[in-house]
Amino acid sequence: MKYMKLGSKPDAFQTEGNNIRFVATELATDIIVNVGDVRFYLHKFPLLSKSSRLQKLVASVSEESNDEVDIPDIPGGPAAFEICAKFCYGMIVTLNAYNVVAARCAAEYLEMHESIDKGNLIYKLEVFLNSSIFRSWKDSIIVLQTTKSLLPWSEDLKVVSHCIDAIASRASIDPCEVEWSYTYNRKKLPSENGLDPHWNGVRKQQLVPNDWWVEDLCELEVDFYKRVIMAIKSKERMSGEVFGEALRAYAYRRLPSYLKGTATNGSDVSRHRAILETIIRLLPTEKGSVQCAFLLKLLRAACLLDSSETCRNDLIKRIGCQLEEASVADLIIPATMGENTRYSIDMTLSIVEEFLMHHSGDDQTIPQGTEEILEIRSPTFVSSSSKVAVAKLIDGYLAEVSKDPSLPLSKFIEVAEMISVAARPVHDALYRAIDMYLKEHPSLSKSEKKKLCGLMDCKKLSADACMHAVQNERLPLRVVVQVLFFEQIRASATGSGGGAADLPVSMRSLLPQENGNSYGSSRSAATTNTEDDWDGAAMTSDTNSFRSTRLVSKVGGSGRSSGSADVNNNGEDKSNSKVKGILMPKKILSKLWSNKGHDGENSSTDTSESPGSINPEETKSTPSRSSRRSVS
Repeated sequence: MKYMKLGSKPDAFQTEGNNIRFVATELATDIIVNVGDVRFYLHKFPLLSKSSRLQKLVASVSEESNDEVDIPDIPGGPAAFEICAKFCYGMIVTLNAYNVVAARCAAEYLEMHESIDKGNLIYKLEVFLNSSIFRSWKDSIIVLQTTKSLLPWSEDLKVVSHCIDAIASRASIDPCEVEWSYTYNRKKLPSENGLDPHWNGVRKQQLVPNDWWVEDLCELEVDFYKRVIMAIKSKERMSGEVFGEALRAYAYRRLPSYLKGTATNGSDVSRHRAILETIIRLLPTEKGSVQCAFLLKLLRAACLLDSSETCRNDLIKRIGCQLEEASVADLIIPATMGENTRYSIDMTLSIVEEFLMHHSGDDQTIPQGTEEILEIRSPTFVSSSSKVAVAKLIDGYLAEVSKDPSLPLSKFIEVAEMISVAARPVHDALYRAIDMYLKEHPSLSKSEKKKLCGLMDCKKLSADACMHAVQNERLPLRVVVQVLFFEQIRASATGSGGGAADLPVSMRSLLPQENGNSYGSSRSAATTNTEDDWDGAAMTSDTNSFRSTRLVSKVGGSGRSSGSADVNNNGEDKSNSKVKGILMPKKILSKLWSNKGHDGENSSTDTSESPGSINPEETKSTPSRSSRRSVS
């Protein structure tokens, strides 16, 4: 820290009690100066020779008052006046970053100009500020902090503006030229700790990071911080990523509890709200300059602090531009007062809507003309990488918020339908969210389950998800049958080698195309029947479909147009072993119906378990649905 000493005489100021200061000399004092609650017993000559204001005050005082002067409004109070008084006496006084501004303001108040005495206090203080303080990084920050209690004097004397300009200039300098001390909390490199096995013992100077200054500025109050950041921006030498990191560091320093989603009891809400809104207004406009996770934390804090609608809308727009970077944990926003749910679903809907507006033209054209039935694993053609990422995010979000018993089905469906069909090449995550909702809301009616399961396309489930779904007793029976049906068709098409072209037209009309659509969608099949026909329609249509599939397997397995292949007692095609895999779903279906024999359709199967870990042989049959085993 820089400092300056003035005067050469020993300090003769002494204290008597709590509020009396006097100079210990042989000469009797002849003037009393009252500064606030402190009385200074001093001598006229040294004071009046340096201060024009004291000359005027003493001249206006009557003899009856015994030369007692009151200056209650001097900036800096008794401590600043004592520095000025010691300078007048020629006593040693030490100035540094903590007291120089107070002394400068007090000297201005006392009018200690060059016109009164050459080399007066104001001149000396200006030299110290310009030659030392404003050239020091940390001293400039300390001085700026001290100016707040001295407003408006420090502002009128341009001390504040000079400090801000000095800080902004040094922060904008090329990091290669930074040679002064700064605060930067980071993990030391192995070579700095001496742990690097290839370290040769020579300490190399580490490169200064571009954001070396952000932590030191976190010490500033929000008003000064805003002005410094704006001054740095005006120099146009810093990237948006650095400003984003600076604002993130400041937010974590000033609003730690709110960024974690918790409010501090007894905290100054209005002050914290002002800090948050200032941070939001200072965010850089460049996309990607601020991490999406940090933006979502700011939005969570804005909800807790009841920030203005403008600030929240600004955050929603920024988040929507880069929603694909978020995680499920980031997207969980607690509900505000007045909402009946545990989480703020409407806020999420607004974010997704903003995302879709920014990516409305990103869809890629998927080539038509191929009708071969392929297993859904890793599709080559999707709408866009960002949309697929957001689809996975929303499905994971739905699985998380489904744990809220107060979440209405309408909100679940509304969020799920925000994502287009093409953005979900695989429906495993959506299936898990649906199953989680069924588990946490066991009182759903048949029609509600029908609407919920209608969101899912059974043709887009992976093999593991299909294995889990056929044993999931929370799903309606029709959905389970559809899963088995399309899994058998997929096995038939891949096993025959001829693809979908070898299947009859009646079968091809039920199969998915490569563009993510289908001739006859399973989603529509799950929603066209009325509630009364829910189970009956599943038994009628899908049973016939299974019979048709067995005929198709014979056509595709040996290339013959009729079912002339020899079949043994176990139902296996002796001429072609590929039929073995086709008949397996029938066996699973029989086990399923045995498994469905329990009175309720809500049981213990949960998608939190790995779908592949479920063993279908462990299921036990009961006679309640034995009449449905005669399906083949």
